[in-house]
Amino acid sequence: MKNRYFKNVVSLKLDKSRCVGCRSCLEVCPHRVFELFEGQSRIRDKDACMECGACAMNCPTDAITVKTGVGCASAILKSIFTGAEPSCECDNSHESDSSCC
Repeated sequence: MKNRYFKNVVSLKLDKSRCVGCRSCLEVCPHRVFELFEGQSRIRDKDACMECGACAMNCPTDAITVKTGVGCASAILKSIFTGAEPSCECDNSHESDSSCC
């Protein structure tokens, strides 16, 4: 079973023009979000990203950005540890906030 959170809320971005195909992101990503295609990394399954930040921290060219510990991934992890329902603590007045679901 694939890990799934909420669709289209992940802050992960890949700048292909900066990618040198080193494979670091493939090696450190716990959910196989990336794949190598024609000598460069590409995002294979963005919705599987848990925003841990391992890919960005290990990218030697800063081609990957992700806001670690934010958004729904953080809310889901918090709910697992506390037993509470996941809440991104969003309200409608901040719809443009990228950390909200």
